[in-house]
Amino acid sequence: MGGQIKLARLRRKLSMEQVSERANISRPTLLSIEKGNPSVSLGSYFQVLKVLGLEEDIFQLALKDPLGRKLQDAELKTGERAPKK
Repeated sequence: MGGQIKLARLRRKLSMEQVSERANISRPTLLSIEKGNPSVSLGSYFQVLKVLGLEEDIFQLALKDPLGRKLQDAELKTGERAPKK
């Protein structure tokens, strides 16, 4: 995902400094996003997507949920919480 964000930034001819400033994040955080570092907050990813005009893409997450749909089709009850160990 980070590589795709970097490509989107480069296509728009925006520097890392421009994007990080507009997203209100540090340049090292943007670098971490572009490297796909999982420790970066989802909010930071969203801010960068917003700057790039791609904020709607985040709503595509979990859109296709084959397992969830199979469970739903099988009418299996799923609790709101996972069972305690």
